[in-house]
Amino acid sequence: MKPKKEDFEKPYRDLLNLIQEEFPLHPQPFKVLAEKVGLTEEEVLSFLKPLKEKGILRHLGASPDSHKLDHFTCLCAVELPEDKLNLAYEIAELPEVTHAYLRDHKLNFWFTLVLPKKNDLTPYLEKLSQTYGLKFYAFPAKKKFKVRAVFSL
Repeated sequence: MKPKKEDFEKPYRDLLNLIQEEFPLHPQPFKVLAEKVGLTEEEVLSFLKPLKEKGILRHLGASPDSHKLDHFTCLCAVELPEDKLNLAYEIAELPEVTHAYLRDHKLNFWFTLVLPKKNDLTPYLEKLSQTYGLKFYAFPAKKKFKVRAVFSL
């Protein structure tokens, strides 16, 4: 059963909201968070650990802005035949892939790449094509509108 926000007492909802907005750069970040929401450091850790283990919290750490680091991002897609859908898992694990989704579409596997520079895109996709025997398509962004999402609890 999936947890609902009502399942969490207020200090824990406050904690989940807080870590989305401002994770402290401090030698004892969980202690700082605990003090802000009225819990102990041990309560914070014992609450967050199972959420991380269950995959409810996917990531707890820094998320650098690739554009501000002069990296290039691109949405890509490929048509995976039914008998090769397992490749989605393999491609999703590549270090350059940040997001990946199977979709109901002719191009049924979509993913986002982050590369050091724009000129790396064509050789990277050519290497994927050679490795997997598939044609990969690139859909570079024309304009970026929003980068982050916060889920208020």
